[in-house]
Amino acid sequence: MNVLTLLDRAAQANATRPALLSGTKVLHDYAGLLRVVRQRGQWLLSLGLQAGDRVVLCMANRPEYLELLYATLWAGLTVVPVNTKLHAREVEFIVRHCAAKLLVSDHLAELSLTGETRGVDVDSLPDPQGFSELTLQNREDDDIAWLFYTSGTTGRPKGAMLTHANLRAMTLSYRSDVETVEPDDAYVYAAPISHGAGLYTFAYTATAARHVIPCSGGFDATEVLDLAAKLDKLCMFAAPTMVNRLVDEAAHCGAATGGIKSIVYGGGPMYVADIARALKLMGPRFAQIYGQGETPMTITCMTREEVAAAGRDGDERRLASVGRSHSVVEVRVVDADGQACAAEVPGEVIVRGPTVMKGYWGDEAATASALRQNWLYTGDIGSFDAQGFLTLRDRSKDVIISGGSNIYPREVEEVLLEHPGIAEASVIGAPDPEWGEKVVAFVVVSGDGASDAQLDELCLSRVARFKRPKEYVRLDGLPKNHNGKILKTRLRELYAQQSGAAG
Repeated sequence: MNVLTLLDRAAQANATRPALLSGTKVLHDYAGLLRVVRQRGQWLLSLGLQAGDRVVLCMANRPEYLELLYATLWAGLTVVPVNTKLHAREVEFIVRHCAAKLLVSDHLAELSLTGETRGVDVDSLPDPQGFSELTLQNREDDDIAWLFYTSGTTGRPKGAMLTHANLRAMTLSYRSDVETVEPDDAYVYAAPISHGAGLYTFAYTATAARHVIPCSGGFDATEVLDLAAKLDKLCMFAAPTMVNRLVDEAAHCGAATGGIKSIVYGGGPMYVADIARALKLMGPRFAQIYGQGETPMTITCMTREEVAAAGRDGDERRLASVGRSHSVVEVRVVDADGQACAAEVPGEVIVRGPTVMKGYWGDEAATASALRQNWLYTGDIGSFDAQGFLTLRDRSKDVIISGGSNIYPREVEEVLLEHPGIAEASVIGAPDPEWGEKVVAFVVVSGDGASDAQLDELCLSRVARFKRPKEYVRLDGLPKNHNGKILKTRLRELYAQQSGAAG
């Protein structure tokens, strides 16, 4: 069953309810949203696209984004939302890798397309009223709906194949385990639609709630607080960095936060002090989720009530956890032999259930490594307590999560090593009070060396700005084991010592 059946049914039962807003302005009721989705779906098929073809959407949050995302699925195509913060080379790789037939972007001029990919600037989209209304295209549960591009330890993006059944299971689990969605809720897309904020869209459509695109096209704390006051019952997904900025702004301006119903946070580490401060200032409005693109947003969660109770009781251990297993999945912590670990014993977190991806697009080896006997091996290290709350201890993959975005060290290291003045490079994540983690690069110079400004310029020409190191530490040599492997644990210790001494 096509996941967009949820929209079809919502529009039938709630035709006149407000559906899509730009700020506080209603653009479509549910009947109107359904109509434009059907028309844009017909336009997509008029381009010669066929069932399952990939459509890449790379743009800032805007009303057309949600219309196109829904239209792609309605037409039986596969949507590939891509973070607009990525460097042009990274976007081009994804387009080539998935053999996209169409790319819609708001910065098309910066991209070089090859093969059969057609590019359309979002500002040049045809008027949907010029097209007939396409009927909902049937899709099987196992058909791919969404290619969610993540990255492995090599830094090469991998496309997690999420099926229509995966998305429906995620949606049902959100509504039963994370948040009760009501028709007068206003779901605000302050975080990128290409990631968690977009995945949760179906939960709010199923209940005919309001979808709100901020006029800024992104996250602005002042704007969010203003929308909450004017719309009421505001709901949103936010990275911990966004939560902290919102709390800072509310504290600074003394804004009332009663118009906020819920903020679901995830995508990176939330420090206990930060969530405790948020609860004290804004009250019981925070729920937490832990998931991956490979099992979208659905591994463990803590409801608003659980987060608030932990804050009220001063239970720092509970606040530091990522909650209990979602109802639709099994979650285990296992040792190196795949045997379940006892409570409080760390091991790798593995998951199985109807939200777990079909596999990685065009990558059988990566699929076989991640999916074993229907279990997804997350690469995250954690432990359960006796009450079933999971605490993450470390990540076996050296991914850095900064501001809710994943950064893979090897990708940055390879760019740094392009500079003739760099002989060796190793990148780690270090704690950062604003971003959760920041990128720190340890380098060994050679020849004439390289200044911080030169390295910055090189990185900005190769990778997204948010992946650029925030600090460069120069060493005479990188610590290695007897096999020549760089000891990142030792680099983390060294950085901590230097930071302590500097403090």
